[in-house]
Amino acid sequence: MQIQKSVKHSLPYGTLYLVPTPIGNLQDMTFRAIEVLKEVDSIAAEDTRNTGLLLKHFGIETRQISFHEHNAYEKIPILLDMLRSGHSIAQVSDAGLPSISDPGHDLVKAAVAENIPVVALPGASAGITALIASGLAPQPHIFYGFLPRKSGQQKAFFEEKKHYPETQIFYESPHRVKATLENMQAVYGDRSVAVVRELTKLYEEYQRGQISEVVSFIAENPLKGECLIIVAGYAEDEVLVTDEVDMVAEVDKLIAAGHKPNQAIKEVAKRYQLKKQEVYDLYHEIG
Repeated sequence: MQIQKSVKHSLPYGTLYLVPTPIGNLQDMTFRAIEVLKEVDSIAAEDTRNTGLLLKHFGIETRQISFHEHNAYEKIPILLDMLRSGHSIAQVSDAGLPSISDPGHDLVKAAVAENIPVVALPGASAGITALIASGLAPQPHIFYGFLPRKSGQQKAFFEEKKHYPETQIFYESPHRVKATLENMQAVYGDRSVAVVRELTKLYEEYQRGQISEVVSFIAENPLKGECLIIVAGYAEDEVLVTDEVDMVAEVDKLIAAGHKPNQAIKEVAKRYQLKKQEVYDLYHEIG
């Protein structure tokens, strides 16, 4: 067991600070974060060019050390030596909280193992920021980060999670959001979802609705910028089979959105993993 006194400690070590940076709007930088970045001996940055622009904006002259996933193995021992010698270090990612999608976690584990104080500053987090304005249940929730890229792997992932009651948060490339939502719907059914893009920036946008509605919208309005997907968790009364889905209404929605009838039928069949002929016959009342 280990107990850390973050502020008043008598250890001869420096402190490792985990400092969040803005996810878009520079005004989201906190006074404390600026102060810490000015006072530490070094800043371990995921991308020194991006962080350099941030430091310049706030008049911070602290020297940077490049620290990212490709050099973490060689840099962690160096950073630990600095901390052991009494130097304090701030670790930052390109945007948001460090240690989430960068090698900060490995550095934290190594520092904790050596009883070096680790202090996290609160600040910007894309996943939580999007969640609280999504309109979906903010708790309980699960943050997964980036999904597997291949369709089969995605569906296998969703199969494991489809009965989880928690609201789920994902990061995704704008070019893959539509395909990811289609894979999600094929496994989860037509749940409530929010697609959030360009958070805190000029073109910030929330697309809220059923997965099928958002997919139809994206088909006509391709996404740009950084995106998150937030999807409702499983409910006990949720219908995961397609028997009760009004396929005719689904086809009509797509036609109203500008699809040709055969294109709309093909899209609905793909979405619900049905044969195109089945949906065609149902829509045209054949048989």
